[in-house]
Amino acid sequence: MSVVDITSHFESRTDPRTKEPTYPLINIVTMALCAVVCGADDYVAIARWANTKIDWLSKFLDMSEGVPSHDRFNAIFRQLKPDEFEQCLLSWITALHEVSEGQIIAIDGKTLRRSHDRRKGLGALHSVSVWASDFGLSLAQVATDEKSNEITAIPELLKLVDIQGAIITIDAMGTQTAIAKQIIDGEGDYVLALKGNQETLHRGVIDYIDEQFETDFAGTAARQHVTTEKGHGREETRVYTQMPAPKNLPGFSRWAGLETIGVVFLTCLRNGKQTT
Repeated sequence: MSVVDITSHFESRTDPRTKEPTYPLINIVTMALCAVVCGADDYVAIARWANTKIDWLSKFLDMSEGVPSHDRFNAIFRQLKPDEFEQCLLSWITALHEVSEGQIIAIDGKTLRRSHDRRKGLGALHSVSVWASDFGLSLAQVATDEKSNEITAIPELLKLVDIQGAIITIDAMGTQTAIAKQIIDGEGDYVLALKGNQETLHRGVIDYIDEQFETDFAGTAARQHVTTEKGHGREETRVYTQMPAPKNLPGFSRWAGLETIGVVFLTCLRNGKQTT
């Protein structure tokens, strides 16, 4: 993916400036994106990076007017329409990100610390993001009023990215039958955390695993993976066991594409004391 490809995704952007601009908007956007990818975290750093890379940028952009000041970068970005810029950015990132068979895409919600404002009656900012683990890329993000709104945000996020052939991981908040069906309809696979918010299925899975555990999983085609980690004065062993999901689980037919269930046993040894 080259700088030329950046311009192809952002050239349709609306330029908010009313007067004839000195610096083409595509120059501003391209310099800023490249600088941020290289670690720039403010407008001063963006302008500094661009000034050191003029010769390289000139291979792709008309740099006859040079690099704008950091204040000019700030002023121009303040005028851009966020929604329009987001669509261009998403288009570019999606082009960077080729979903391969078995790639993991994590969907997770986070609350930004110290983002609340009690004087204005504003709660903390909560957002839900789509993270391509293999590439270290955030593919999309949606802000929500509170954690409970993740259930409505996740389907919208899934519409923004190509999930074909990918494995989607979501915590218990997103373990919903409609979300599972949307992933299967998009030709993806899912790994969903099962907790008390799906009480009937949760209880049924626990009972089945307890039953299989008594015979060391001899009654099912189970597979296991074991990891051991040492550090901070403790040794942790995790045993991951995965097995076909029995069709007599409560509500089995409601879960599109349900194939397997799994459990993790964690054993921790610290100061001679073992807990599981």
